[in-house]
Amino acid sequence: MLSSAAVALVGAAGYAVASWPDGPEETDAARGTDSVEEAPLTSQESVMQVVAHPDDDLFFMNPDTGHSIRSGRPMTSVYMTSGEADGVNAPGRTSPLHPMPPADHARYAEARQNGIRAAYAQMATGDKTSPWTRTSIPTIGGGTAELDTLQAHPQINLVWIQLREAREMYKDVPHSLRGLWNGQIPSLEPMLASETPAKPISYTKDQLVDALAGLMRRFRPTHVRTMDPTPGREGFKQQIIDHQDHVFSARFAQAALQKYAATPGHPNFTVQTYLGYNTSYLPHTLDREGTEAKAETVKTYAWMDPKDNYCGSQAGCGDRKVSNRPYGNNWAQSVRYSRANSTSWLQPGEDGGLWAFGVLDQKLAVWHKAPGTKDTWAGPTLLAADGLLDAGLTSVRLRDGRIAVFGTVTHLGPGADYRREVVTTVQLLPGGDFGGFHRLGSPPQSGASVLSDLSAPTPAVDGSGRLMAFVRGGDLRLYQTEQDATGGWSAWRDLGGTGLHGDPVATTDGAGRIRVVAATPKSVLTWAQSKPGAPFPTRPEQSGLPMTTVGGLSACAVGDGVRVFFRKPDSGAVQTAVLDGSGRPVVIDLGGVGGYGAVGPCGPALVGRGPDGTVGTTLMNSGTPRWTTAGLLISGAPAGVRTGPDGFLTALGLDAKLYWTRTSEAGAPKWRLALG
Repeated sequence: MLSSAAVALVGAAGYAVASWPDGPEETDAARGTDSVEEAPLTSQESVMQVVAHPDDDLFFMNPDTGHSIRSGRPMTSVYMTSGEADGVNAPGRTSPLHPMPPADHARYAEARQNGIRAAYAQMATGDKTSPWTRTSIPTIGGGTAELDTLQAHPQINLVWIQLREAREMYKDVPHSLRGLWNGQIPSLEPMLASETPAKPISYTKDQLVDALAGLMRRFRPTHVRTMDPTPGREGFKQQIIDHQDHVFSARFAQAALQKYAATPGHPNFTVQTYLGYNTSYLPHTLDREGTEAKAETVKTYAWMDPKDNYCGSQAGCGDRKVSNRPYGNNWAQSVRYSRANSTSWLQPGEDGGLWAFGVLDQKLAVWHKAPGTKDTWAGPTLLAADGLLDAGLTSVRLRDGRIAVFGTVTHLGPGADYRREVVTTVQLLPGGDFGGFHRLGSPPQSGASVLSDLSAPTPAVDGSGRLMAFVRGGDLRLYQTEQDATGGWSAWRDLGGTGLHGDPVATTDGAGRIRVVAATPKSVLTWAQSKPGAPFPTRPEQSGLPMTTVGGLSACAVGDGVRVFFRKPDSGAVQTAVLDGSGRPVVIDLGGVGGYGAVGPCGPALVGRGPDGTVGTTLMNSGTPRWTTAGLLISGAPAGVRTGPDGFLTALGLDAKLYWTRTSEAGAPKWRLALG
């Protein structure tokens, strides 16, 4: 709960910087920052990005891409298609003085490769002309791929598989990743860039999955980034808004990860998925500095000055199609995760211990800190579900002291056989092992017709002991299911709402009533029980909160209401307000480090991601919150809970390890590995 001093706060907060494993130290004289030094930890993280086209990573995964590159740790980007489009390397608009050049698919593909190499070199070294070594490597699928290694930083690699792209964003084109996944074609032909050292091959579906899995075994990622495999509907016509290659490159990556997870001796890994074209319709998540830095990288890729042939290639030094729109369609202004936005994956046990939950190797990972132990954690213990567990878990403690964990699983298959559903697992006894997963299905409006778009479920227990779970469906409405006295679950019930995005958040207030908040592009909607045990309302109310960045809500109970935390658009500053039905909520700006994504509340400290992608913390017990960042790049959202006189903050690193600190140390956090 916020102190009275914090509630009275107006204006920007202080800022400090802490170091972490091999991460660069930062200063900000303009903000009067301090440096808080830590004993370095050892991180073995290795990041792989699997995308469809050159520039998917720049538009939709950056600034995370740049953060990983600048961390000095291994980073590999895999491009599944050549992105050859119509083969014309020119801005969309031409004039008689500047006619459209002739189509040349191979050379346009080469130009895009040149642009990506320049953009990565600039992010890594500050010099877009920093040289690369280009070679050909065999793939397990039977072909060869181009491997580019940055000579100045050989831990940075680019892999080009070079298949034909769909050349249509939405139209059903059989010769595409979509057609290959759904069985419309037996194999997909290559589209090689000119001057590539790779050799041509047509891949069957199984061969392509094997090729990707083989690359994963070669580079041994601990964190994998893909586009969203299940994007939702947007706009007046409620159409699927994303490039089909984005969707099916992600599905091929999911299938390859399943094989990678079965490889003996592989490192544990986490997965992060990113929204693509959908982000055009949502408020901006980045501040001006972050936006401009992201756009500058795109401008390098776009080869803004075609007279400067610095790369020496006849094909050109970048993607001229992007040169007249380096900000994309509101893409440079945002980065947005389609999974793993929950901050409720850390729970205090009834006995004072701690339980943390994550998704490693597409399975539930459980860590436990027993009561009375100072720094000792057990785990992770992995538990498989029927299906591939998606990133992003939520949890709740039941009235009898047991903990329930909720998530979604993906069932791989062509067409309608690819689907997602909600699952849950519960401790067999308080403080004990978890049982098998129970399948709760999904709302009918979240099936194959909307590509199985579905939020993470959010659970809550009301004062009468009723356990409920809520999801945002593919029709952007809220749905609810509840458990009966026999342990069975009801059918999904439509609770209304329009244009919901991200994950809803459910909390039980001091009076035992469940309250749910969910964001739209313009506001935040809320649902609340009239009393414990009462049915849930089927219409939301306007919360009175302003526009948020969407996708990063978190909340905790405070009295007979809930305190909601969210990010301010075009800023990233953390804001908060109490919703208790007593009138228009008062929004307090907690300033801080900017950044993006959800913040972990419910304790004497807040924890979230800063503008450099690393974890940031602030104490909330007195005066103006002073934020401190550490060089720990994280997967998903961090979490925090209060237990006893102190509290704990946790985060999953990109090395798939659990890190933790005490909230009493949040002003100068001592992030530790969760070890036995």
